Amino acid sequence: MNEQTTALQPVQQFNAFSNIEAFEAAQRMVKPLATSDLVPTAFKNNIGSCMIALNLANRIGADPLQVMQSLYIVHGKPSFSSAFLIACFNQCGRYTAIRYEMFGERNTDSWGCKAYTTERATGELIEGVAVTIGMAKAEGWWSKKDKMGRETSKWQTMPELMLHYRAAAFLIRLVAPEIALGFQSTEEVRDVIDITDTAQVVGTPSLDDIALQTMQAEQPKAEPVSEEVNAEPTSTEEEPQTELPKASLWDDDRIAEIARNRKTTNTEEQ
Repeated sequence: MNEQTTALQPVQQFNAFSNIEAFEAAQRMVKPLATSDLVPTAFKNNIGSCMIALNLANRIGADPLQVMQSLYIVHGKPSFSSAFLIACFNQCGRYTAIRYEMFGERNTDSWGCKAYTTERATGELIEGVAVTIGMAKAEGWWSKKDKMGRETSKWQTMPELMLHYRAAAFLIRLVAPEIALGFQSTEEVRDVIDITDTAQVVGTPSLDDIALQTMQAEQPKAEPVSEEVNAEPTSTEEEPQTELPKASLWDDDRIAEIARNRKTTNTEEQ
């Protein structure tokens, strides 16, 4: 009974978006949080994000600051850390704390973990989905590389911890999905493979890369235009180089002949 009375349960349900009065009250409530140096950067001076965190905290009966410190954005998707979800489940009061069973041979594909708990009201043992290294490899969680080709997956550096986290996340979503509020754990979101995430992980072009490549591809198309523009002055310059010197040479000879004729005429007159 004592464990149930100390469980995380909201004393009074509060929805910041239920009506205008609640909305205005929530804004006043989150202002101290938004200006605090203790909140994560994503919530600093961000009234909107703080209001959402406050609303989530009231829905699950947690402290707003605790929610802010455990809420992460991965590939544009909000998610809770596995440790936070496990803590909420352990304190919900309806189930015993999560326990784990390891099985299989260590460091092989058969090595796995299963999370389980007991429902307090009925005494029923509830087991979650078994998670193995083989499953992690088959689902694409085992290997993740950044654009430089470097391995970033935690499954290869700390597989036992990841097995525990994934087994617990499966159990929580199966037994008490209202605790997670439909959110995945941060570790799960990082492991999810889709078109956008794959482009960022394996180094295929992102949207910025595609835009840059498009700009570079358009540059050669402009080169013939610039050559044609330069070709016109070149042709006009060649014309005076071939014709003007001839005209100038003829003019010089003609002038010299006229000068000689005048000199001869003057000599005869004298």
